[in-house]
Amino acid sequence: MSNHKKGMRAVFASAYDALRRKRTVAAVYFTLRFLVIAVMVAQFFNGDFESVFLCALTLVLFLLPTVFERALMIDLPNTLEIVVTEREIAAVVDVVADNAKTTQHWAIASDGMWLMEIPDQDSELGQSISPQIYEDAGKVLHIKDVPFGLTPEVGTYCTDENVNNALKILDGLSTALADQVKTVSATDAQSTLLTLDNGIQIAFGTADDIRDKERICLEIMDKNQGKVAYINVRVPDRPTWRAV
Repeated sequence: MSNHKKGMRAVFASAYDALRRKRTVAAVYFTLRFLVIAVMVAQFFNGDFESVFLCALTLVLFLLPTVFERALMIDLPNTLEIVVTEREIAAVVDVVADNAKTTQHWAIASDGMWLMEIPDQDSELGQSISPQIYEDAGKVLHIKDVPFGLTPEVGTYCTDENVNNALKILDGLSTALADQVKTVSATDAQSTLLTLDNGIQIAFGTADDIRDKERICLEIMDKNQGKVAYINVRVPDRPTWRAV
């Protein structure tokens, strides 16, 4: 029994030594302990012995992490580091829901993470959220014609091949073409269709050879300004285009 007591004394003594070496931690620890002791004394004179017991238990809990460090020979971190990753809306996906009766608008990040469903701005829920959400959503393009069955969940990554293909295309384009894209039709990956703000439609297909396809589109539009209605670059070495 005496050996056990000596062992506990050694652990607590080592714990106090550890606190002295960590000056910032020790300062916070002793300040909190002083406040708890002050409350414990006050409650003792008030006859509130339940609070006295809770204060005593708090003092023991304050010391436990350091005791565990010494007893188990481990080093617990002094601070908890929280990494916050900010994601911006890359596109708004029009998701068909309720057996194709309604359409939900979902904000999605460039890495494919579903951010949130964007409610109708005139709805009660829409009036309660930040107007900045609608401002940001209004600046990005829409991915539409997604096949029925897509079920987004906030904080999860999109697993739909068609949506992910559209995101890869948008991420791979330079601003010269990306800034002109208004909507993306993602019926399937092979048939991905970009519609520009000037009405020109580009049958882009899969997210392969993105820069080659972009270069061809820009060249066709530059050489035939005001004449192009449709460009097909699904097969980049055999592009075609149709006049207005």
